[in-house]
Amino acid sequence: MATEPMAASTERVFVTPEGVDLRLNIGDAGQRAAAFLMDAAIIIAVLIGITIATVLMGIGAGAASGIGGVEVMAVIWLLVFFLLRNFYFTAFELSAAAATPGKRMFGLRVASRDGGRLRAESVFARNAMRELEVFLPLSLLVSRAGQGGAESWMWLLGVVWAGIFVFFPLFNKDRLRAGDLVGGTWVVRTPRRKLARDMADDGAERLDQFAFERAQLEAYGAKELHVLETVLRQRDRKTMRAVADRIVTKIGWRRDFDHRDEDFLAAYYAALRGRLEQRLLMGVRRRDKHDV
Repeated sequence: MATEPMAASTERVFVTPEGVDLRLNIGDAGQRAAAFLMDAAIIIAVLIGITIATVLMGIGAGAASGIGGVEVMAVIWLLVFFLLRNFYFTAFELSAAAATPGKRMFGLRVASRDGGRLRAESVFARNAMRELEVFLPLSLLVSRAGQGGAESWMWLLGVVWAGIFVFFPLFNKDRLRAGDLVGGTWVVRTPRRKLARDMADDGAERLDQFAFERAQLEAYGAKELHVLETVLRQRDRKTMRAVADRIVTKIGWRRDFDHRDEDFLAAYYAALRGRLEQRLLMGVRRRDKHDV
């Protein structure tokens, strides 16, 4: 698989419980803000659609059942509003993608900072804090707008409160919200990956030019195979020459100078991989050249 290069400023060590360092790339403040605005737009669009539908159905229900029908439709609207406000983020982040539609659009997802599995309680905690970070100050600002006197101080308090939480991610290196701190989470990038070519297929096309003996393929193991694959993918001429010289010496190969280093290495990679896979089918795994 080929991946996008990581920026050093956003690259973080992420060691799984199995001890594997995945080297994650955290989302920056701009991406997180854009994802949130996209999710907010989706919520508002859904709410507008539900409102229009509820009004139309409320008119029909009022004509058929009177005020009772209108009250039922009002309850339905309040229920939808409650679910959107409280469970939109939680429901999507509990899914396998661990991301809302906005986060997926900007290539982000939620992950646990301790390297373990993202737990439901962490997702609930980080989104419960959103009520204090966003919705409560917004409600305060809207309710106090246009009022004077002592109410103005409440409005100013709401502005300061909202400002602290809005700009909180800018004052820590991992761009964490208060909800991330409470839930033990962070938001990381999930860059799109492109399928890389199978090196064995490339090498197989060159095998007819190189007839390796069994003893020559027993010189290396799986570790050297992975190193050779990396060398072939990087395609640095000097490195390929050095590696080809070392393999030629190691296996006692009689070199034909008409052959390119890349052709020789690709053919040896395909032959070595085939040999290791054949041994693996028989239950024999060779980790490296020292494993006999």
